[in-house]
Amino acid sequence: MTYDPNNPFAKILRGELPAHRVYEDDRTFAFMDLMPQAEGHTLVIPKAAAMNLFDLEASELAATIQTTRLVAAAVKKAFSAEGVMIAQLNGAAAGQSVFHLHFHILPRNDGVDLRMHVRNMADPKVLSEHAQRIRSCLPT
Repeated sequence: MTYDPNNPFAKILRGELPAHRVYEDDRTFAFMDLMPQAEGHTLVIPKAAAMNLFDLEASELAATIQTTRLVAAAVKKAFSAEGVMIAQLNGAAAGQSVFHLHFHILPRNDGVDLRMHVRNMADPKVLSEHAQRIRSCLPT
C-alpha cells in the first residue's frame, strides 16, 4: 500500500475538507476528531505525507510528538481531565482507518467510558466550541 494523497487528512491539510483547527505550525496540524470517543478528542498530524509511524522522517516525527505533547497539555487543562490517553495506530490490523499518520489525544476521567470510534458525528457547533476551549489553554 502506498500513501494516498486523497485521504481525508491530506484533504484537510489542502483545505479541501473543513476541520475545527486547534493548533498549527509549519510542520504539524491539530484538529478536533469528527467522531470523538470523548469530549475534547483531538487529532495531531504531520503536514508531511506519511501513512504511519514508520514512513515519517525522524525530524518530522519529533515535531509531531512535540505538538502532541503541547496540545495534550491544553486538552487536559481545557477539560479538567485527570489524565490523557495518547493513541497512535499503524495499519488496518491495528485499527488505523485513515492512512495518514495521526495521534489521538483523549482526555480521561475515572468512571467515564470512551464512546465507540467512527460511529457518530459530533455536532459541528460543539466541536467548534471545544476547539476554542483548547486553543485558549495553549501557551501564547
